[in-house]
Amino acid sequence: MPPSELPPDHEPFVEFLDDYFAECDEHLMGARRLLLALERSVGRTDVNTPVLDELFRRFHSLKGISGMVELRPAEELSHTMEEYLRALRRRDTTISVEGINALFDGTHLLEQVVGARRSGGPTPAIGPVVHAIAALAGGSPGSTPVLPAEPAAIAPSASSAPQWRFVFTPSRELVERGVRVDTIRARLMAIGEILTAAPRVIDGGLIAFDFIVATTADPETIAALREDGVLAEPVSRDGAVAPSPAGPAPAVDPDSRIAEAVPVHSGVAPTHFVRVDLTRLDELMRNVGDLVISRARLGESLARAEAHVPSSDWRSIQENAMIIDRQVRTLREGIMRVRLVPVGEIFRRMPFVVRDLARETGKRVRLELQGQSTEIDKFLIERMMDPVLHLVRNALSHGIEPAEERLAAGKPAEGTITLSASAAGETVTLDVADDGRGIDVAAVTARAARAGLRSVAADDEAGVLALLCTPGFSTRDESDRASGRGVGMAVVQSAIEELGGTLRLETTLGRGTRFIVELPVTLAITDALITRVGAETFAVPQGAVREVIEVPLAAMRALEQNEIAPYRGGALPIVRLSRLFGLDQTARDRLHVLVIGAGVGALGLAVDRIAGQREIVVRATTDPLVKVDGIAGATDLGDGRVVLILDPAALARRIRTRSHAAGRLAEGAA
Repeated sequence: MPPSELPPDHEPFVEFLDDYFAECDEHLMGARRLLLALERSVGRTDVNTPVLDELFRRFHSLKGISGMVELRPAEELSHTMEEYLRALRRRDTTISVEGINALFDGTHLLEQVVGARRSGGPTPAIGPVVHAIAALAGGSPGSTPVLPAEPAAIAPSASSAPQWRFVFTPSRELVERGVRVDTIRARLMAIGEILTAAPRVIDGGLIAFDFIVATTADPETIAALREDGVLAEPVSRDGAVAPSPAGPAPAVDPDSRIAEAVPVHSGVAPTHFVRVDLTRLDELMRNVGDLVISRARLGESLARAEAHVPSSDWRSIQENAMIIDRQVRTLREGIMRVRLVPVGEIFRRMPFVVRDLARETGKRVRLELQGQSTEIDKFLIERMMDPVLHLVRNALSHGIEPAEERLAAGKPAEGTITLSASAAGETVTLDVADDGRGIDVAAVTARAARAGLRSVAADDEAGVLALLCTPGFSTRDESDRASGRGVGMAVVQSAIEELGGTLRLETTLGRGTRFIVELPVTLAITDALITRVGAETFAVPQGAVREVIEVPLAAMRALEQNEIAPYRGGALPIVRLSRLFGLDQTARDRLHVLVIGAGVGALGLAVDRIAGQREIVVRATTDPLVKVDGIAGATDLGDGRVVLILDPAALARRIRTRSHAAGRLAEGAA
C-alpha cells in the first residue's frame, strides 16, 4: 500500500513523517550554508567543487526522501535543482548571479512546500521557479522531467545501466549492527543511481523500503547486500522483475523486526544518537521537579526530627540525606544537559537572512558568528528565534550604512554584523552588534517629544531603549521589509522578558549599536535566593541578581520621590519591595539590596533579609486572571507553603514606567 493510501493516523507512517521533516530541516539548513559558500564562486572559473558536490548530494537526498512520502512538489523541485547542479558539475554552464539567486529561491520554496505538508496547509505553486531553474540548466521551460506518479514505478534512467530492485526490511538485529535504511541508501548510491525509493507497509504493520537503482555493479557486489537484509532483483526495461541470480535474502525472524518507522538519513549517522520527543523530556523534568520538592520536604522533616534522634544515629541520617541531595542535583543537571542544544540552531539561519536583505537593499555586509556551541534549553531556542531574527534585520536595515556613506565616513565599504553567544553560570548572553551609524539619541528624543513621550539624556542608554521599546513608537515614517528599530522592539523586549531575560542597549553615534540579551539557561529548575519582606517570603532567581549588598539606612538619600544609595562610585536607585507590594515594614537600621541590571540601568531591590539559597522548581503562572506583572510564578520550598517567585526584569520595567509617568506629571505641573 503506498503511503498516500495509508490512514493519516497510521502510527508507523506518522513516525516516518516526523523523521522526514527532521531530515528536511537538516538538509535545508546545510543547503543554505553551502549556497552561501557557492555564491563566492559567481563569475569565477574555479568553482568550489567540494561545495558543489555536497550541495548536489543534499538536493538528491531531499528528492529521495520526498519521494518516499509522496510529496511530489518537493520531489520535483529538488530534482530540478539537482539537474542544474549536475550541469554545473559537468561544466555545461557556469554559475551566475541569476543561477545562485534561483537556487536560493528554490531552497526557500522547498522549505515552504515541506512546511505546508507539516502544517496541513495549501502547497505553494512551484511551476515558475521550476521552469526558471530548468531554463538555467540548459533545458526549455517545460523540459523538466515529470516524476513518476507511483513510487514503485520505474523511472527512465539517463544511462543504459541495468536496473535492479532492492528491497530492505529493517530488523532489530540489523539495527544493533548499525544497518539502517540510511546505511543501505548510502551503499546503493555508491554503486549506482537511485531512480525511485518508497516505503510500503507489509504484514504486521511493518515497513519495507523499495529502491530502483541503475547500476553496473558486478553480481558479487550486489550479492554482498544480502548479508544486510537486502533482496536484489534485476528489472527489465518494461518494468518486469527478472529472476535474481543473487538468491533470496537471508531469513529474518519476524518477531525481531522493528514495529516502528525507521528514521531516514542521507548519510551514515552515528548510532549513538537518538531523537527524543521534547514532550517526553518535559514530563521527565516535571518528575525531577517533584523529586526536588520532595527532597526539600524531607529536609524540613529531618530538621524537626533532629532534636529527637540520638547524635550517634543522626550522623548516619545526615550523611544519607546529603547523598540524596547530591544525587538529585546530579540527576537534575543530567536531564538539563539532555534538553540543552547549541545556540547555533538560531545562528545558522541568520546568514541566509542577511544575504537576502543585503541583496534587496544593495548594501555590502558580512555576518560573523561566534560562540555557536554555547548551549541553551530547547524551549528557549524555539522562542528566541524571532527576537534574534528581528534584531539582525534591524542591524542590517537601519544600522549598516550604504557603501558610499561608509566610505565617506572613513569606514570599510563592507559593514559587519556580529552575532555571538556566551555562557556564565546559569546565564546565557546573546549579542547582536553592528559597526553602522549607531542610534542618534537626539533624533529619537525629538521624535519621542512629538509623540508625547518623555525625553532622555544622551548617555541614558536604558532610557533610549525604553523609548525604542514603547509600543507604537518608531523612528521612521514608513516601514520596510525589515522592521525599523522601534517597530516591533516592544514585541522583542516582551518576548525576552517572558522568558525571564533582560535586554540592554549600547550605542555610539557613528560607531555602531549593540543589543545584549541575557537569558537563563533553563526555566524549569533553577537556583534562587530566598528573601524575607515583613512576614512574606519571596524567591528571586539567582541568575537575575548581579550582586547582593548591604546598605545602611543612614546612607540612603531621597531624590524626586525615589531613594538612592552610593554604589561603586555612583548612585544606585533603591526600591523597597515592602512599599512596592504594600507590605508591613520591619524596623531595621540596614537593608539587604539585590542589584538588578548593570550600568546606568542598574536597580536595587531592597528586602529585610536573605534567608539563604535554594534550588526551586518554577511553576509559571499563565492564567491571565491571576497573572501579576513582576511575579514569574510560584514554588514550594518543602514546608507546604506556596512562595511567589519574583520576576526582577518585569519589576524593573514596572518601576521605570512608574518613574517616567511621575516625571511626565511633574513636567506637566511645572
